[in-house]
Amino acid sequence: MDLVGVGLYSFPEAAKLTGIESSSLRRWLRGYGRTKKGSGAAYDIEALWTSPLQDEDFDAISFADLLEVRFVNAFRKYGVSLQTIRTAARHAREMFGTNYPFTNRRFRTDGRGIFAEALRETGETEMMDLGKKQYVFDKVVRPSLYSGIEFGEDELATRWFPVPQSKAVVLDPQIAFGKPIVTEVGVRTDILYDAYLAEDDKHVVARLYEVPLSAVEHAIRFEQRQAA
Repeated sequence: MDLVGVGLYSFPEAAKLTGIESSSLRRWLRGYGRTKKGSGAAYDIEALWTSPLQDEDFDAISFADLLEVRFVNAFRKYGVSLQTIRTAARHAREMFGTNYPFTNRRFRTDGRGIFAEALRETGETEMMDLGKKQYVFDKVVRPSLYSGIEFGEDELATRWFPVPQSKAVVLDPQIAFGKPIVTEVGVRTDILYDAYLAEDDKHVVARLYEVPLSAVEHAIRFEQRQAA
């Protein structure tokens, strides 16, 4: 499989980048088994969607998966069930014609009706008053979730700047398998940071990689932020 434009992130990498526990990412993207209370019968819960890497020899997820799970996590944070999320995603996929509807730019404007319909279909709307529904949706599509995403003409995400209000570091699935790079030089942040740890001198690293000192500083700040 050609990974250019797809991206490749291990589950631990994805957990660091999104702030979502690796176990949750696996459940949402790989599915899991459950046991029915009372009967003891086992059954399977399917993944929320099929990742392009699911049938490959990679225990990893794609760039599109990475961004989409951020919205799933936001819904879950505000008490929306996986059943409703699954239903909303199905309706949105049909409407937008994409496997990643929450990240589609149209979801910001059309998603409210999709979300309301999903709540009605699953019966969850009876457990959530109008004010709470409005609150949940506004939080899920809040500007901070979309602000770092660049979209293409097809309304799909093309790049993600993970640091709020900064374009110093970017994830671009066309470059370095989508791993974080310093935007101005295109060098992976982990490479520059590892060199800094080895040399203990950011000026030396800048000379070694022939990049501006600012690029090394951006890499250091980003990697330390990830480790925090």
